[in-house]
Amino acid sequence: QMSLGKFSLCRDLSDSKRVEKASVSESQDQSGKPYSCSTCGKVFTYMSGLTTHTRDHTGEKPYSCSTCGKTFPFKSKLTAHLRCHTGEKPYSCGTCGKVFTYNSGLTAHTRDHDGEKPYSCSTCGKTFLFKSQLATHMKLHTGEKPYSCSTCGKTFILKSQLTTHVRVHTGEKPYSCSTCGKEFSQWMNMKRHMRCHTGEKPYSCSTCGKRFSQKSGLKVHTNSHRSHSYAKAVESVGKKIVTALS
Repeated sequence: QMSLGKFSLCRDLSDSKRVEKASVSESQDQSGKPYSCSTCGKVFTYMSGLTTHTRDHTGEKPYSCSTCGKTFPFKSKLTAHLRCHTGEKPYSCGTCGKVFTYNSGLTAHTRDHDGEKPYSCSTCGKTFLFKSQLATHMKLHTGEKPYSCSTCGKTFILKSQLTTHVRVHTGEKPYSCSTCGKEFSQWMNMKRHMRCHTGEKPYSCSTCGKRFSQKSGLKVHTNSHRSHSYAKAVESVGKKIVTALS
């Protein structure tokens, strides 16, 4: 009798656990992501994903660059940023061997080989390599400029544009030339400056093949061809007029 009672009790407990387990499984099957954001309701599979996501709402940026002080919400973003200072380019194109600082740069470059631009503007039809580029472009049509300078009130389409602009007021120049030490407020200006040391001339004239280190130099040079062509055309017309009159 005692043995039968124990068996009955064990069976009841076993059934109870199965029901509980089934209930949990059913709950997880419905969402599959047990952690949800209390602010926007987005759900996550892991607590770490929720913790990271929460920083989008709080603006917390716990990781900072020891070189320039720039802060980031994720460690991976900081790791990628550090390559701006170290010059590391771990991503290489399998077609031409060109190397890149970021994987996104390699992805964009690969599409240059493929000719792929999968994202198109529904307003003007212009196509883009990335969805983020399309989103930025759309603001040109809507006129949206959500980022404003707290000092002068000037507004910008991109947060990065605002960050760069603020340096006009602060005088901050976080980018320095590793060869001569000259400092710059914008990374692109430093990159252009580096060509003075490397001798790189990425811009070439489609008419005569002459190469230039700066795009502005190519533009001036191209105009000289146009001026020369215009002068020759005027000279030719003048000769025809003289011939016709004589």
